[in-house]
Amino acid sequence: MPQPPASSHYGSSVQQNGSYTQGYLFCLLCSLYYLFKIVFPLKNMSSPRFPPPPAASSSFGQVPQSPYQNIAPQATPSTHQLTNQISNILGTFALNSLYCEWLVSTKLANNNLNKHEPLWNKDHLSKKDILIQNSPQNLQWNICLNLCFNLGGSAGPYGGQLAGPQPGFPGSFPGGAAQMAGPPQKKLDPDSIPSTTQVIEDDQAKRGGQIYATNLRGQIPPLVTSNFTVQDQGNASPRFMRCTTYTFPCTSDLAKQCQVPLGTVIKPFATIPKNETPLYVVNHGETGPIRCNRCKAYMCPFMQFIDGGRRFQCAFCSCINEVPVFYFQHLDHMGRRMDLYERPELSLGSYEFIATLDYCKNNKPPNPPAYIFMIDVSYTNIKSGLVKLLCEELKTLLEKLPREEGVESSAVRVGFVTYNKILHFYNVKSALAQPQMMVVSDVAEMFVPLQDGFLVNYQESRAVIHNLLDQIPDMFADTNESETVFAPIIQAGVEAFKAAECSGKLFIFHSSIPTAEAPGKLKNRDDRKLFNTEKEKTLFQPLKGVYEQLCKDCVAQGCCVDLFLFPSQYLDLATMGDVPTHTGGSVYKYSNFQAEVDGTHFLNDLRKDVEKPIGFDAIMRVRTSTGFRATDFFGAIHMNNTTDVEMAAVDCDNALTVEFKHDDTLNEETGAFIQCALLYTTVGGQRRLRVHNLSLNCSSQLSELYKSCETDTLINFFAKSAYRAMLNQPLKNIREILVNQTAHMLACYRKNCASPSAASQLILPDAMKVFPVYMNSLMKTPAMVGSPEISTDERVLQRLCVMAMGVEETQVLLYPCLIPLQNMDVSSSVLPGAVRCSEERLSDNGMFLLENGRLLFLWLGQACPSELIQSLFNVPSFAHLPEELNSLPELDNPQSKKVHAIISAISERRTNRMKLLIVKQKDRPEILFRQHLVEDKGLHGGASYMDFLCYVHREVRQLLT
Repeated sequence: MPQPPASSHYGSSVQQNGSYTQGYLFCLLCSLYYLFKIVFPLKNMSSPRFPPPPAASSSFGQVPQSPYQNIAPQATPSTHQLTNQISNILGTFALNSLYCEWLVSTKLANNNLNKHEPLWNKDHLSKKDILIQNSPQNLQWNICLNLCFNLGGSAGPYGGQLAGPQPGFPGSFPGGAAQMAGPPQKKLDPDSIPSTTQVIEDDQAKRGGQIYATNLRGQIPPLVTSNFTVQDQGNASPRFMRCTTYTFPCTSDLAKQCQVPLGTVIKPFATIPKNETPLYVVNHGETGPIRCNRCKAYMCPFMQFIDGGRRFQCAFCSCINEVPVFYFQHLDHMGRRMDLYERPELSLGSYEFIATLDYCKNNKPPNPPAYIFMIDVSYTNIKSGLVKLLCEELKTLLEKLPREEGVESSAVRVGFVTYNKILHFYNVKSALAQPQMMVVSDVAEMFVPLQDGFLVNYQESRAVIHNLLDQIPDMFADTNESETVFAPIIQAGVEAFKAAECSGKLFIFHSSIPTAEAPGKLKNRDDRKLFNTEKEKTLFQPLKGVYEQLCKDCVAQGCCVDLFLFPSQYLDLATMGDVPTHTGGSVYKYSNFQAEVDGTHFLNDLRKDVEKPIGFDAIMRVRTSTGFRATDFFGAIHMNNTTDVEMAAVDCDNALTVEFKHDDTLNEETGAFIQCALLYTTVGGQRRLRVHNLSLNCSSQLSELYKSCETDTLINFFAKSAYRAMLNQPLKNIREILVNQTAHMLACYRKNCASPSAASQLILPDAMKVFPVYMNSLMKTPAMVGSPEISTDERVLQRLCVMAMGVEETQVLLYPCLIPLQNMDVSSSVLPGAVRCSEERLSDNGMFLLENGRLLFLWLGQACPSELIQSLFNVPSFAHLPEELNSLPELDNPQSKKVHAIISAISERRTNRMKLLIVKQKDRPEILFRQHLVEDKGLHGGASYMDFLCYVHREVRQLLT
C-alpha cells in the first residue's frame, strides 16, 4: 500500500517542490528538455510532436481511449513561438501562459498510478491542454484544469484551485486540463468542487432545529442528515416517505427526456422521535375504514366532499361515493367538513385504522405473534463461546420483548430449539419442574413433536426457561459434531407457527455451510475465477428449489427470519440469506467470532433486533392518482402479483423503494397523489391498517423537476436498482448504465434548464450538485467491485442489506462521516463538524472517527499528541500503544468522556450497533479504513471524485455535441 506523505493539513492541496534553487534547476532542466524535444527534434524520433488521439470507446466498463478534448480548435505552436517562450523562461522564469507537451510517463513526481487502476483511463485529458504556472511567492508548480462548475445555471463558475499531484495518495489526479483561452484563470481547488459535507452543513444551518409542517403540496423536506421536527398537516412525514423528485413531469415524454427516475422510498414503520406526535388510531367499529368503492383507496385529506357532505369524490380515481350515514357531516363555506380537525384521516398525512374481521385470515382475530430462538450447538459455536454467551444474555433480554403501548407485559410467546444435524425441541411449560427435550432426527419430513409447552408466555414460564438456558451450554460442552442442517430449521419454525395459528419471528444463530444430509444441503460454489466475467452474476444468485419454496411458506404463514451468522469460511450467503431477504428479516455476520472480542457487538445487535417496533403478517398496497402508477418495487419483500407487497414482518428499519411510470398526462393544477396502505398484526395480536399519504406537484417545465430533486433519495433508488441488476447482468454493464444515466440527466439539464455558458463548464443542478460523488462511491462499493481481496459472502451481505435500506442508511453508507477529534470542544454537547471523506483531510497529528452506519473506525495519526493518547488509552504516547487495540477504555477525564459520548450519539441514530475498530496510521488494518475514503481513488478499483467528474463531463459534452 502506498505510504502517505510526511505531513498533511486541512485545505493543503499543493506539494512543495523544494527550495528556490531546486525550482531554478528544475526550470532549467525542463527548458533544455523542451528545447531539444520540440525546437530541435531528433531525426530518429518517429512519433509526431502532437500525436493524434486514438479512437474513443464509449463503454463504461472499458478504458476510454480518447483524450478529453476541448470543443475549441487547438492551434499548433510554431517553432519560432516556442523558441521565444523558452528564451523567456531562461531569462525571467516567467512561465505563465506556456502551453507545452507533458510527459504522462513520468507519472507526475513518481506517483505510482498503476497500483490501483481505475475503471477508466486517468490520462484522458489532452497533453496539449496543460498550463504550467509559476507562483512568484514560493515557486509552486501546479497543473490547472479548465473544469468550472456552474451550479443551478448561475452566472459565476463554481471553481478554484486544483490539487497538484500528491505522491503516495491513492487516487491522486494525474494531471491534464482543457486548453485555456485568454489570460491565465485562477487555479481549480479540490475544495471548490461540490462538497457533500458543505451541503449537509448548509442544510442543517438553514433548516435544522426548525418545525417542518407538511401542509404544502410538493414541498421539499430537509435532508435526512438535518435535525428537524415534523408537524403533520396533511402529508406524510419524510420519515415515512421520501421522493426522488417532488415535482413530477406532466408527460411520459418529459420523463424519458430527463432520465430522472420517478420514485419514492417508503419506511412504513419509521421511528417517530419523542418530541413528535405518535400516529392516531381511528376506530370506525364494525363498519371499518371508509374507502372508495372503485379503487379502494382509504379516506384521506385529498378526498373532496360534495353535495352538502352527502358524497365524496375520490382523489385517486375520481369516483363519486356515498358517505355512510354515521360518517355524515355538514360542510363550511369553504366546502370543508365541519369536523375536519377532529378526524385524523381528514387532516393528517399518516394515521392508523383498527381493522375489522374482514381484514383477518379466515375472518378470525389473529393470535399474538411468537419468537423462536434456534441455536446451532455444533462444535464451532461451543468452542467460540457463543452458546454460553447467548444463553446468559437471553435471561435478561426476554424481559424486554416488544409490547403494546401502555401494556405492562409483552403478549409475545417464546420457544427454543437447539440443533446440529438433528433438532432438539424443548417443553418449557410453566407447570414443569425441569424442561423436557424432544429430539427429531428425521429432518427430511420436518414436524414439531409437541404443541403444548413449546410456545409459552415468558412471564409465566420464567423459572423453567432460565433452567433450560443454564443447562444448554453444559449439555453440548463435549460435542464433536461439526455438520449442520439449515432448511429444516426454518421449516420447523413454519410448522410451529401453523400449529399455533400465529405469525412470528425465527432468531437463527448459525455458524457454517449446511453440509449434513438433509433438504437444503449446500456445497461450496465460491469461484474467484468468475470475478469480472459474464458468469460472475451466478455468485449472487440463490439456489432455487428448497429455499425458494421456504420463502413462499414463510410469507404465507407470517414467519420472519433473522439470521445471525458466525462463519470461519464460505457460507453461500446468497442462498442462506434469501429467506431473510424475502420475509422482511435481517442478516448479521460476525466472521471468526470470539466471545471475548466480538461478544459486545453481537449482543448489542441482538438486543436492538429483539426490542425494536415490528408488525407481522403484513401486506402493502401503493395506490396513485390517475395518470401514473407504481410499476416496480425494490426491497426485502415478496410479491405474488404485480400490486401486493407481502412481508412476513415489517420493522422500523425496513424500507421499500417504489418506481412510478406514466400511463397518461398529469394535470398541473391537480397534482399527483400517492397512498401507501399497510395491513399488519401488532405485537399484541391486533389487526391494523397504517396509511401514509403524499401529494406532489406536476409541471411541464423540466427546470421545476430538477429544482425539486433530492439526491439522497435518488442514490437510494440507483443503489437498489444496481444491486438487483447484479443477479442478471455483468457488473461492467451495470456501471456503464449508471454512468450513462448520470450523464443523460446532467446533459438534459444543461440543454434545457441552464443559462448559456462555455462548453468547458460542467453544469450541475443545485439540488444534484453532489450526486456525482455518491454515484462514484456506489460504483466503488465492495458489491460492485470484483476484487479477489473481498470475499463473495461480504459482497452478497452488502447487497442484501442495501436492498432493505432507507434513505438515511444509504446516504451515510455511500458517503461516510469523517469527524476530526484532535481539536474537539469537550465542553460542548454538539458533535464536531465532519470533513470531506478524503485522505487529504487526514493529518499525522490528528485523530479521526469514521462511520458509515455499519462500521466505526477510530484512526490515530503517528504524531497524535501524547496528551490525547494518554487521556484516551492511558499510555504515554502513540509508540506505547499495543499492536492490537480491540477496545477504547472508559477513563475518568473530559476527553475520554467526550469521545465516548460522540460514539454513543452516532450509534443511537444508526440502525445497526457498530463495532469500534481502532486503526493506527501505517498499520495493516488501515487498508480497510482507507477503502471508505470515497473521494479518493478506490483501493480495489474505481476513480477518485475529481476523475469521475472529468469523465462525466466528457460524456455530457459528447451527448450535447
